[in-house]
This record gives sequence, C-alpha cells and structure tokens, in this order.
Amino acid sequence: MKLFLVIFMVQIVLSVGQKYTSRYDNLNIDQVLSNKRVLGNYIKCILDEGPCTAEGRELRKHIPEAIESNCAKCTEAQKRFVKKGANFVKANHPKDWSRIARKYDPEGTRAASFNNFLSS
Repeated sequence: MKLFLVIFMVQIVLSVGQKYTSRYDNLNIDQVLSNKRVLGNYIKCILDEGPCTAEGRELRKHIPEAIESNCAKCTEAQKRFVKKGANFVKANHPKDWSRIARKYDPEGTRAASFNNFLSS
C-alpha cells in the first residue's frame, strides 16, 4: 500500500511539473483577435515571417508539441486561448490557417485529432 501511495505521489509531482509556463495565461485573447494588426503580427511570428513578442515566441516554441499532444501540457487558460484563437483564425483567415497547418503538420497526420481537441 505504501508503494502505491509513493508511486501515486510521484505521478502527481511529475504531471504538475509538465505544464507550460502560466506566465502569459492572462493574455487578453479577445483584444488580440479584434485587432487586425496585432493578430497579423502573431500569425507572422508563428509562420517565422516576422518579429515576435515574448508571448509569440513562447507560443511558437510549443506549437509542435501542443499539436502532437492536443495541448496536454497546456494550462486550462492556455487551452481556452488555443481553442478560441485557432477557431477564430480557421473561420476568419482560412488561408493563414492552411499555411499554419502545413508548417506544423505537413503530413496532415495530426489534423483530425487536433480538430477534435479544438471542438471539445
């Protein structure tokens, strides 16, 4: 029984330590999405076509793993941010979304799973 408790506690510690930084969890996604210039800058950053803010660099750094794992290491705030932002870009900037998808999932092997995450 003690061994089970130790293993359980180790798993809890490991899972807590495996989240992305919550430093940007208070970013106002609605402000970003409603400002064409700011949103365009984030899209350029994600596509490596322009300079990045600190938030943009952090986002870009984790995109491949987030797509691979359906945001498993994201905080709840980050999951809301990713879902709202990605769904907005898909609906309002489909050409940019296609370019982002090709960059981060060139084979299209993660698209169905990630789209399920986005709609959950």
